[in-house]
Amino acid sequence: MNGDDRGPTNATAGLAADVAAWCRGRDESAARRLIAALYPQVIAIIRRRLPRRVAEEDLAQEVFARLFERLGDYDGRAPLTHWVARMTLNICIDHLRAEKRRPELRWADLTETEADALTATLAGPDRPAADALGASQLAAKLLGMLGPEDRLVVTMLDLEGRSVAEVREATGWREGAIRIRAFRARRKLRKELLKLEKRR
Repeated sequence: MNGDDRGPTNATAGLAADVAAWCRGRDESAARRLIAALYPQVIAIIRRRLPRRVAEEDLAQEVFARLFERLGDYDGRAPLTHWVARMTLNICIDHLRAEKRRPELRWADLTETEADALTATLAGPDRPAADALGASQLAAKLLGMLGPEDRLVVTMLDLEGRSVAEVREATGWREGAIRIRAFRARRKLRKELLKLEKRR
């Protein structure tokens, strides 16, 4: 039976059997089935959180290397997919933390489309709509000013439209801590926008 033939319950049972087979005797066919089942989830998370200087396949390999290193610690209290998602997020955060970030963003660092998007953003509620590409590029540069955990929270809440409960489920952080982190990160982004405007 392949993964496509399994319903949700059978798929969960299949994953549990493959985890047990790997932990008992480092079963290579079980490892291949686990990678095949979990790869789509892992690569989707990596693509949303990818650090700029790391290839997605390199990061996926790191996730699976750590997964097989720690599979004996998996206690089954949470679904394996949740455990793997949290591990993948943590690895992305570790890489984001290791990136060297520019301490401040200057107007001269912006492309013309980013500068136009910023001008439109700062013009107020009656402003003309900003170019979507310029706004997206500007958002990426501004988010780069944040630490990895702050960047993750703002991206999930404000750009992906997830709820605080969904962020808690994905990260394991407390809801109060998520709200405080989001508040502080948004405040920092507002300050950076105002600094950019003053330096124009």
